[in-house]
Amino acid sequence: MLKDPENLATYLLSPGDALEITVWKEEGLQQQQFLIGPDGNIVYPLIGTITAAGRTINDLKELLAVKLADYIADPSVSVKLLNNQGNAIFVIGKVNKPGQVFAGRRIDVLQALSLAGGLTVFASESNISIQRRVGNEIKVFPFDYSNVIDGEDLQQNILLEPGDTITVP
Repeated sequence: MLKDPENLATYLLSPGDALEITVWKEEGLQQQQFLIGPDGNIVYPLIGTITAAGRTINDLKELLAVKLADYIADPSVSVKLLNNQGNAIFVIGKVNKPGQVFAGRRIDVLQALSLAGGLTVFASESNISIQRRVGNEIKVFPFDYSNVIDGEDLQQNILLEPGDTITVP
């Protein structure tokens, strides 16, 4: 769960995140909980389907207020992030703690490897790759750990997106 207000302000919502949305002084719209679906959408009363993924919490709050204004005079909307499990990155292979890595903000490859406990002694440092699904395609980004650690080819240390998978052979 995100605690730092600065990270929360820039956090982009992802599928799997849980939200609590309240409209002040509207009895039927108090503390309703929503899970952002795999398609990035939530279905909100009166409004219908809206895209939440890829927006900040503030952006979503403003969008809801604008859409609700057609039904409610001067709506005061609050949006609270209950759980940010949607911002998951997967690290597999020869790391000390393979599996899902949850991040409250965008992180790069080195940070994700650190959260996965670092590489094991058997890891092939120069053959690490990052897989990212873009539509129906999988993009692969090479990552040479030893070069990046030595301060070379730093452009390989890309910012990860939710759902990326780091493979450490």
